[in-house]
Amino acid sequence: MHRGKLTVVGAGPGDLDLITLKGIKALQSADVVLYDALVDSALLKYASNAEQIFVGKRKGCYHFQQEQINDLIVERASQGLHVVRLKGGDPFVFGRGAEEMEFAAQKGIDVAMVPGISSSVSVPATQNIPVTKRGAAESFWVITGTTKDHKLSKDVALAAKSNATVVILMGMSKLGEIMNLFKKEGKKDTPVAIIQNGTREDEKVGIGTVASIEHKAKEQQLANPAIIIIGEVVNHRQNLLDIQNEYQAKGKELFEKV
Repeated sequence: MHRGKLTVVGAGPGDLDLITLKGIKALQSADVVLYDALVDSALLKYASNAEQIFVGKRKGCYHFQQEQINDLIVERASQGLHVVRLKGGDPFVFGRGAEEMEFAAQKGIDVAMVPGISSSVSVPATQNIPVTKRGAAESFWVITGTTKDHKLSKDVALAAKSNATVVILMGMSKLGEIMNLFKKEGKKDTPVAIIQNGTREDEKVGIGTVASIEHKAKEQQLANPAIIIIGEVVNHRQNLLDIQNEYQAKGKELFEKV
């Protein structure tokens, strides 16, 4: 019997154009695609002949528990099929891709991984927020806002003590708790950005400081799925706009003189 295979594929942060060519090729060769809630279903056109199964989670509603997803992967792959597990962002950045690959490998199934563009760096980048910048940040943390025990990661408190950029995923439900940790470190004026539905058409952005961002989030009704970016690098976005506006104003002035 032909031996099946699991390929875990990162779909990128949301914009359809940000999936990799290798990811598209994997979809085109798939017999079965298991896809998550944060994946744009338009990507499934690359796997039009494959069985397509939604296994994502929306607002705490699970269509499949993780154990069921694992079993489904093994069941289909054991039939000699190529199973593609399509996940948002990069499957190895809080995506549980590693766990699914281990489970399949333990059942004798061949496994492969196609990296995706992680939302942790790409979503800020599309809003002109670099995670590192000379003179502003020499490093960055990427932290989950909610652990498997539904508690705030202890790493957030450690990150708040550093001068690094801090990127927090899945942290909107604990926004107040996170900001309090930074306030305790005397960082109430540190810039903060919240980007909801990053890279998508319905993207929303809120900019403030550690002291003001909770109010901004309520005012703009920002909620998950969103990324929180804390650090001086957030100012680059406005600095760039100021430079562009100044250049345009000078150009207009020179044009009017002519």
